[in-house]
Amino acid sequence: MLIEPGKLLAQVETPEDLRKLDRSQLVQLCEELRQYIIDTVSVYGGHFGASLGVVEMTVALHYAFNTPVDQLIWDVGHQAYGHKILTGRRNEFHTNRKYKGLSGFPKRKESEYDTFGVGHSSTSISAGLGMAIASQYKKDDRQHIAVIGDGAMTGGMAFEAMNHAGVSNTNLLIVLNDNCMSIDPNVGALKDYLTDITTSHTYNKVKDEVWNLLGKMSKFGKSAQEIGSKVESSMKSFLLKQSNLFESLNLRYFGPIDGHDIDHLVSVMEDLKEIPGPKILHCITTKGKGYALAEKDQTKWHAPGKFDKITGEIRKKVYDTPQPPKYQEVFGRTIVELAEKNKKIMGITPAMPSGSSLNIMMKEMPERAFDVGIAEQHAVTFSAGLATQGMVPFCNIYSTFMQRAYDQVIHDVCIQNLHVVFCLDRAGFAGADGPTHHGAYDLAYMRCIPNIVVAAPMDEPELRNMMYTSQLPREGAYCIRYPRGQGVTPDWKTPMEKIEDGTGRLIREGEDIAILTIGHIGNYAVTACEELEKLGVDAAHYDMRFVKPLDEEMLHEVFSKFDKVITVEDGCLMGGFGSAVLEFMADHGYMANVRRLGIPDRIVEHGEQLELHQECGFSPEGIRKEVMSLLDATTVAKS
Repeated sequence: MLIEPGKLLAQVETPEDLRKLDRSQLVQLCEELRQYIIDTVSVYGGHFGASLGVVEMTVALHYAFNTPVDQLIWDVGHQAYGHKILTGRRNEFHTNRKYKGLSGFPKRKESEYDTFGVGHSSTSISAGLGMAIASQYKKDDRQHIAVIGDGAMTGGMAFEAMNHAGVSNTNLLIVLNDNCMSIDPNVGALKDYLTDITTSHTYNKVKDEVWNLLGKMSKFGKSAQEIGSKVESSMKSFLLKQSNLFESLNLRYFGPIDGHDIDHLVSVMEDLKEIPGPKILHCITTKGKGYALAEKDQTKWHAPGKFDKITGEIRKKVYDTPQPPKYQEVFGRTIVELAEKNKKIMGITPAMPSGSSLNIMMKEMPERAFDVGIAEQHAVTFSAGLATQGMVPFCNIYSTFMQRAYDQVIHDVCIQNLHVVFCLDRAGFAGADGPTHHGAYDLAYMRCIPNIVVAAPMDEPELRNMMYTSQLPREGAYCIRYPRGQGVTPDWKTPMEKIEDGTGRLIREGEDIAILTIGHIGNYAVTACEELEKLGVDAAHYDMRFVKPLDEEMLHEVFSKFDKVITVEDGCLMGGFGSAVLEFMADHGYMANVRRLGIPDRIVEHGEQLELHQECGFSPEGIRKEVMSLLDATTVAKS
């Protein structure tokens, strides 16, 4: 079902068409664009509130600047749906986040208007500065605009980039989209700081007067402008110390302004094009603007899935039988259960309390659970600091975001042999969020570090057992990785038991071939073995549970008994679980025909998890086919 655009929006295929409209028509265009996003996302799903909040900003940016010659860089990209619709992709927008369809984030190979691929936060200012310096070097006359939210502004990269931008003298405009939200409400001193700016009536009144004065003085020449600039700077410093945060970095600060006043936005952006050097425009917006329910509950409506746009009812599948919980819920409930008994347990997450379900602990034990903002590096070293004082920190980070804190895992945790528990959520394929969010690499990058145990549960009771085991007295770190979404066991709240490090378990005996799995993906092997049995193949299945340390006793048993082995993992093949098994085989002089199934050495795009598992050959059917192929190949070789 294609969504019909409004009358004006139907005329806009590209920003060039947008710039042909009279400025008086932009209010209507914004209304139509907002409605088109609501209509489309309600039917097809996707991120929601963030794009509604920047409709006017999106239109103003493409209207005031000559995109794509002028370079527009979005941070994270949740908010870029309006941008996609206005840049030639409206007719394809219904395929957004679908397998083989449009990406849910800006992507360079998708459009020339997507100047930088994004998905992780706090990158836009660094990227924009790099582009601006390159243009300066090449003597290209173009503008560079980085749009960043106040949530992403809490990331360290943003401050590093502003520190550099302030001494660069480049033509860079930073647009701060301030809505007090990332996915969950923002936390920390920066939130309070921005609030002080937006609520200072004295500052804003004088700021407007200074702005008008500067405009009048500009016609009297450079010296008057310089005097006016000093007056403006002095008044800001005197009236509002907070302005020094940006201006002490030599970024000229403008705002705050209403991010939903399209006419004023265009006027200000047109003016800012004429002001050289690095500068920041502070815009106040409302996440979910124009859809009352999304404005009221901004976390829930960040990405609600399909919904009835009239009633707001979110459409969920109805099942006849009890369904297993999400791994995230199991984590959230279990850490509270453990923390009630172990007073040393602390919970830490970098801006993902709802997604990780740490919000359950934050509500019940607020003094022991911390959202540190979009700051993965800080989250890890903060956890290390807790560990030095005898606490047992559970640091919950999405696998894809842990990549940002890798040095801290090595330098601050493992070298010091500290007891930190890492819970890596969204391991494996993240689904519709695509390659920026896939947790493809953690098995490989974690297992090569000393002083860490790396484990993956096959089901919910195993996750509970690993969490229980990880908080018992020990030296060194303990890493548990698990996927996004549902587990397999509706009756999951079982008594917790200790699992000895590096011990696997035999799931199914067999004589013809051995299938070794790690983590949740082992459930595919259960299905595959049942299908193989119908074909007369007697396959053994081992759930290894640990990639570090490996269960060497079990592997000796496997390679002593089987000359045909298949490994299955939902992680990268290079350096992952299968590689670890091959290393063991080589180190101990075994000879066997080993096939490895997992994520290949290429970027896998977005789609439903099962679609991507099928594409990469480790769905139940993929495992069955690989087993039959290996058996057939061995039979041919022997003949």
